[in-house]
Amino acid sequence: MFEIATHLALILILAAFLAGFVDAIAGGGGLITVPVLLLCGANPVEALATNKLQGTFGSATAALSYARAGHVRLADQVPMAAVAGLAGAAGAMVAHLIPAEALRVIMPVVLIAVAAFFALKKGLSDADRVRRMRPAVFAFTAVPLIAAYDGFFGPGTGSFFMMGFVLLAGYGVLKATAHTKLLNFASNAGSLAVFAFSGATWWAIGLAMAAAQVAGAALGARMAMRVGARLTRPLLVVTSSAMALRLIWQALG
Repeated sequence: MFEIATHLALILILAAFLAGFVDAIAGGGGLITVPVLLLCGANPVEALATNKLQGTFGSATAALSYARAGHVRLADQVPMAAVAGLAGAAGAMVAHLIPAEALRVIMPVVLIAVAAFFALKKGLSDADRVRRMRPAVFAFTAVPLIAAYDGFFGPGTGSFFMMGFVLLAGYGVLKATAHTKLLNFASNAGSLAVFAFSGATWWAIGLAMAAAQVAGAALGARMAMRVGARLTRPLLVVTSSAMALRLIWQALG
């Protein structure tokens, strides 16, 4: 039924649910699913391709949840989402250039960097901050850079979009999270359109993970709208640190 053993498929489905929950709150769901895909035997390109498949459903669910609650107007984000989609596709076109072991080396560094930011950065709250970059500039600088990274590599994209909205656009954490989701969906969809023709996607397990992502994202979005920034930091610090330590242990072993 699945491309891998049933017990590994169940681990990936559980990881996808947790990733959807975390991603809807603060971004960074790929920080959970990509390492787990690697740990379950996927090669780097298979991990990236399958992550795009299941992540697209989770980001779409979260975007709709925040929009329905009035935290974001998706129609206003269409131009920025188009930029993200094109950049995500461009990044995916060169993803095959990643050396086989590079992802396993890079992942712990990315995970630790994200954990350190959320653990040490002061002043993260739901209140808006000073805007350091105009929306048009943000749309054509930060957005394509992060979206291209999503297509090329991916883990942590939601967190990077959120950090961009907080640090550059001056949004509070909840508002930033809500505005991140459509962009993350667009970059996922753009890169998925490229990966779909690569033959690397695990379709059966990817769709099962997608169903779990939808459930986790719906629950996470509701939690975020109730609790806000108080969930962001502990969730990302704990999950990022745990996965980094696991990958380091595996590499050393």
